[in-house]
Amino acid sequence: MKKLLILCLVFPILIFAQEVKKEELDLKNGDISLPGTLTVAQSKNKTPLVIFIQGSGNGDRNGNQAGTLMQIGYIKTLRDSLNAKGISFYSYDKRSANLNNLKSVKDISFKGFVADANVAIDYFKNDKRFSGITIIGHSQGSLVGMLAINARNDKAVTSYISLAGPGKTFDKTIVEQLTAQNPSLGQAAKEQFEELVQTDTIKEVNPLLMSVFQPVYQKFMKEWATENPASEIKKMKIPVLILNGDADLQVSTDDAQLLKNAQPKATLKIIPKMNHVLKVVNSIVENQEAYTSKDYKISKELINTIDKFVSN
Repeated sequence: MKKLLILCLVFPILIFAQEVKKEELDLKNGDISLPGTLTVAQSKNKTPLVIFIQGSGNGDRNGNQAGTLMQIGYIKTLRDSLNAKGISFYSYDKRSANLNNLKSVKDISFKGFVADANVAIDYFKNDKRFSGITIIGHSQGSLVGMLAINARNDKAVTSYISLAGPGKTFDKTIVEQLTAQNPSLGQAAKEQFEELVQTDTIKEVNPLLMSVFQPVYQKFMKEWATENPASEIKKMKIPVLILNGDADLQVSTDDAQLLKNAQPKATLKIIPKMNHVLKVVNSIVENQEAYTSKDYKISKELINTIDKFVSN
């Protein structure tokens, strides 16, 4: 009887594995290589497709950060969970995930991230396997996704999800964070951002702010700081879902509310106990551990909310 029970438990897993078709793609944006993974949920009917645009850092298609302890594959976990709901999924390595992919650090630009997202949208926009395309923009990717959609003159994208997306400009977010730690340092950062925006450079970077205003990344910082998430989400004319976890230490629920205020027609959902990497946590210690440990589970409420929005 025990052997029969084990077989019954294993058999559905084997069947599920056969119902998802995996394709490895290598899309190009000029000389920039954007390798990614498409998993197609097999169905007699067309399935919805999610294109995932990830947040800041040098993340790969699975959500791992090169050269760090963050190897938890949270994007892959999201992929597998949505595939199980009959939703197809595509994610790709950021252009900065492999520095050998770039001729110089200057190729890491915010506008470049937006263009990369549109390369993915263009590739799938006429794919008859899919009933529609939903963009999920996570963290920094929230603004990238909005800019990509708003730059288009077609209706290739049918819906949009902002997942843990900031509601303020990048400079205001950084200044607020620094001010909370040290008011004088926050004021210094505010002045340096103003100089960067006005003159395209910072003549003399405050030594205490070098990690923020490294000269090689100043162009990127200016591009990011001059784009307003609230202004961009206000322009959107497709269905919008705004998601944030109430345990998110990087992007607060206040940011989600700012986006909702700018786009009143959007649906706003705050996910209980979900942190920035989509895991369920019950304390500050667990929240921090979830960035490097695979022991924490993705929020089921998140998956069910995305499924309901995308599949309707």
